[in-house]
Amino acid sequence: MPVIIVENDISQWEDETGAVYHFPKRYKALLTQGTDVIYYKGRIKDKAFTSARLSNAPHYFGKARIGKVYADSKSDKGDLYAFIESFTPFETAVLSKNNGVYLETTPATRAKNYWRAGVRPISQADYDAILSSAKFSPSQGEAVVSSTDDEGYIFESFSEGSKTTYFGTRYERRKDLRIKAIAFHGLDCKACGFDFEQAYGEHAKGFIHVHHVVPISEYGGEQTVNPETDLVTLCANCHAVVHRKRDMTLSVDELKGMLRGRWVNDSV
Repeated sequence: MPVIIVENDISQWEDETGAVYHFPKRYKALLTQGTDVIYYKGRIKDKAFTSARLSNAPHYFGKARIGKVYADSKSDKGDLYAFIESFTPFETAVLSKNNGVYLETTPATRAKNYWRAGVRPISQADYDAILSSAKFSPSQGEAVVSSTDDEGYIFESFSEGSKTTYFGTRYERRKDLRIKAIAFHGLDCKACGFDFEQAYGEHAKGFIHVHHVVPISEYGGEQTVNPETDLVTLCANCHAVVHRKRDMTLSVDELKGMLRGRWVNDSV
């Protein structure tokens, strides 16, 4: 059954459009892997968000599919995250009403509170009706950037023999994979535990490096990247040490071993 997922301009939930959806456990049965979803925004409440929306009126703005769902480790209420796959934004807003008639069929038993729900199951007919009114933009979920957003430079390991090839090739990184990696692994360094916000305060909130376990330069072409197993969050220092030698990328376990050895020696 298709589902509408609501994304508010101001929210307690850590949503990242087209990458991650954060939600309470009461919607767990609706948001399962493989579920088709349509994104929805309610009426604007703060005009400061006008430029970030397709319309100030209630509207639908994209379609996607639910990927893996996993527990929010920071929540004591059973909240969850869902990876968003195949996100395709609409070029223009699809308003919730067409000629005065809602595109979603409101159940008679929920006439008073239907639009308050953050996640709403809809019929296949309603799903098709909304999409038939949409014009599609290129998928943002497949957009790529040449470096991760928060890093002013790229750490890579490569052998001297492939140096020319490396500098002649742009190894592209998908922005949504970085977002998913952070959502899954968190913002602390998985080698030393360093947290930028704890150390530097609000200015560094949300900052961390995302490391490819296997360097992109060794992929030999496009490959599927799993944010859980192929990416990991590291602080700038640990990331630099991982790539310290051009012909050898350290594993996170090797890096942890170095740190344990240092801590043991320091305590002697």
